[in-house]
Amino acid sequence: MKFASLVMAVINVAVLLWSCADGLASEYCVIRVIDEDTGRGVPLIELKLPNEVKYWTDSAGVAALDEPSFVGREVFITIRGHGYEYSEETLFGRGTHVRIDPGGVRELYVRRTMIAERLYRLTGEGIYRDSVIAGLPAAMEEPMMNALVLGQDTVSAAVYRGKIFWIWGDTIGPAYWNFSVSAATSDLGDDPAVAVNYSYFTDSDGRASQMLPLQGKGLVWIEGLIPMVDPEGEERLIATYTRQAGLQFPDECGLALFDDSMGVFHPWVQMPCRDHHISSHPFLHDGYWYLYPWLRVPNDWDAIQDSSQWETRAIQLPSNAKRPSCVVWNEYRERWILLLEDTGDVYYAEAREPEGPYGTAVKIIHHDQYNFYNVATHAFFNKDGGREIYVEGTYTDSFSGATERTPRYNYNQVMYRLRLDDPRLREAHE
Repeated sequence: MKFASLVMAVINVAVLLWSCADGLASEYCVIRVIDEDTGRGVPLIELKLPNEVKYWTDSAGVAALDEPSFVGREVFITIRGHGYEYSEETLFGRGTHVRIDPGGVRELYVRRTMIAERLYRLTGEGIYRDSVIAGLPAAMEEPMMNALVLGQDTVSAAVYRGKIFWIWGDTIGPAYWNFSVSAATSDLGDDPAVAVNYSYFTDSDGRASQMLPLQGKGLVWIEGLIPMVDPEGEERLIATYTRQAGLQFPDECGLALFDDSMGVFHPWVQMPCRDHHISSHPFLHDGYWYLYPWLRVPNDWDAIQDSSQWETRAIQLPSNAKRPSCVVWNEYRERWILLLEDTGDVYYAEAREPEGPYGTAVKIIHHDQYNFYNVATHAFFNKDGGREIYVEGTYTDSFSGATERTPRYNYNQVMYRLRLDDPRLREAHE
């Protein structure tokens, strides 16, 4: 059994035993917020004390309160979180009174108000910080910080040479920025319901490496990853990329080729810039690689290098269309599923062909005055014959009405789970 799976299998029992232990020395009052339907800890739940101090639950739903002024006293804690609510409404808001007793664990239950279930944070610092400082088990190999990464923007991934190859856009570190793409690999055996354990490409200082350094000025972003067999019969990894000044029209577009011996991408073919940068999740269908449902190229080593063989297609979006983000084939539904987004909200739709027409878009994820963009679902994570899928995106205050940033979570990837047999998705079916 994988490390992360083993930890998750015992974590609920460990929390229960820990909370019932006599004489346990701890300086923290531990609160664990739990989904009342699943019994699983809920990350990204805000706990606000009367003195306006706020805590946010970690990826196990744990918050370790360090409040010496309140020790032995009851305080009212306001409880709120994107897509979840606490059932008890009081004059002080939704929340409850909690006695601040170091060494104890208080379990609080919340009700999910959206279709998808929030599971954990994938990137950044302190993913299981509160669990670690409280002495609780953490369901991943690097629960505090990996490759000196504090924040990462926009993911794309592909199965390549027996592993999952991940890339991100801009990366924030404690004392550095990487504007030339970060990358990591992970094992296909990782359980997406538990954790993804990244092995980052790092430099001599242990920081996430620049994976596509270019000569020109500007931000370098990989749009999508395409594994393809070269003329020698070797599997190679191709990336479409752009270089640009911020959100301006790109100054450079092209294909890069991964150098397995050097662990870095090199520019390979210059291509005409067709549009502004758009994150991509390529898929193979009927002998073509679709960069998007509206842009495809034959699955051929020579064709992909020839811009004249890139074909533009028409796509028919839902009538209540938002911004399309990701298309994949789903074996359970025997349909193409489309994820769309609209400033923190994520929608689900289906079609018989990748170009559509797509049915009604159903909202599956909601964030209050916060953004969740460049959403992706990875078919290699599907469970139960595609009945269960996993959705991730960038949680950020950018381009939203947020009035404050969520510590540790802001500008990072968060994972959700969606069950496609949920009757609330029926409207999306044809």
